[in-house]
Amino acid sequence: MPHLLPTDPQAKRRQRVQSAETGMTILKALARLGGAASLTAIAAESAESAAKVHRYLSSLASEGLVAQHPATQHYHLGPEAVRIGLAALRQCDPVRLGEPALLRLRELLQVTCFIAVMGNMGPTVMRMEEPSLPVTVNIRPGSVLPVIWSASGQAFLAFSEDAELRAQAEAEFAAASAEQRSLMGGPDPVAMLCQQVRAQGCAIVRDTLLAGISAIAAPIHDARGHVVAVLTALGASNGFDTRPGGKVCPSVVQEAQGISAAMGFAPAAD
Repeated sequence: MPHLLPTDPQAKRRQRVQSAETGMTILKALARLGGAASLTAIAAESAESAAKVHRYLSSLASEGLVAQHPATQHYHLGPEAVRIGLAALRQCDPVRLGEPALLRLRELLQVTCFIAVMGNMGPTVMRMEEPSLPVTVNIRPGSVLPVIWSASGQAFLAFSEDAELRAQAEAEFAAASAEQRSLMGGPDPVAMLCQQVRAQGCAIVRDTLLAGISAIAAPIHDARGHVVAVLTALGASNGFDTRPGGKVCPSVVQEAQGISAAMGFAPAAD
């Protein structure tokens, strides 16, 4: 097979693709460094030579994607990069981004699933999908769920640091019946519940909110790491797998992580 000459259209196209990939690698390295860094740091982060990175930064600067501070000579994200970021943020609606996940879970597990956000009164159901033979539950879009007796509420509580939400959970526990309170033990039942949910990676309830109904919920994070929504699957307890390693839990967690990634969330390395 003859070698491609530099003037061949295919070779030129390949070179443009490689140049674009390198430029994106350098931009992403700059973003990982907090959006501002020295040439040396960017080169190390992108695993490229300083001379090569400097050439690409000059090209990116001419397009407004990066800029250089006149005093420190450090590079930072430019106005065009900011505009791109703002446009992406405007699309970060967890309910809209989560619609495909709801459909996949419904078809895969044949269970009712929904996305809830935190409203003024508590976790509020926003978007819901039901299988062809749905379980009859008194939950619909607009329904407000309790914090400690619903899987959705527990997921919000355990994965956020909201003091008001914690106070609401404490109030719900204090107002609960003795039978309900017996389901949560320890000197600080709410704290123990949060610890258990975080260890599982999701919230799991069985017959605590509705008799005969079980549910599993996982958090959806935004780019800052805040819990902005929760993905929940529920079904009849007699046929709903509530094991952390069973069929439902890993699927719900994986879909919630996918939505989080689409929101720009990058979990910290262990």
